[in-house]
Amino acid sequence: MIVYDLVCESEHEFESWFKNSSAYDTLRKSRKISCPICGSAKIRKAPMAPRISKSGMKDLSPAPVPDEARVKVPVMSESDDMASAMTKATEAIKELQTTIEKNFDNVGVKFPEEARKMHYGEAEVRGIYGEASVEEAKELIEEGVEIAAVPWQKRKTS
Repeated sequence: MIVYDLVCESEHEFESWFKNSSAYDTLRKSRKISCPICGSAKIRKAPMAPRISKSGMKDLSPAPVPDEARVKVPVMSESDDMASAMTKATEAIKELQTTIEKNFDNVGVKFPEEARKMHYGEAEVRGIYGEASVEEAKELIEEGVEIAAVPWQKRKTS
């Protein structure tokens, strides 16, 4: 098994395991690998630092990335079951996104501010969505504001 750091056309980074390098090549060419954040099938390998470790030498491998900063991606195989499951999951995320866009107010980067106003009774409670950094989301949760992170797919503009 081999793990690759991958990047989509929108520069979302994630990792995935493959049986070998030729399995990665086959899956990428057949567009069966997609970004878990935006769904793009335009994927490339990200630059990776080599893991160098010899007896008597200091380990020069990169520092581990905290779990909350990583996107979890399942082991990919060439099976139709995995491709089918990924397609279904992507469609479910698209459907959720469409429902949110139709029924909630997009407050953009003002999401943390608007969520707090509603939580503290300073604004009418309504369904909203927008953007928040990981730190802003943690602060909202610590304050008791009920929020949910949803994978958001960038819409293709034509």
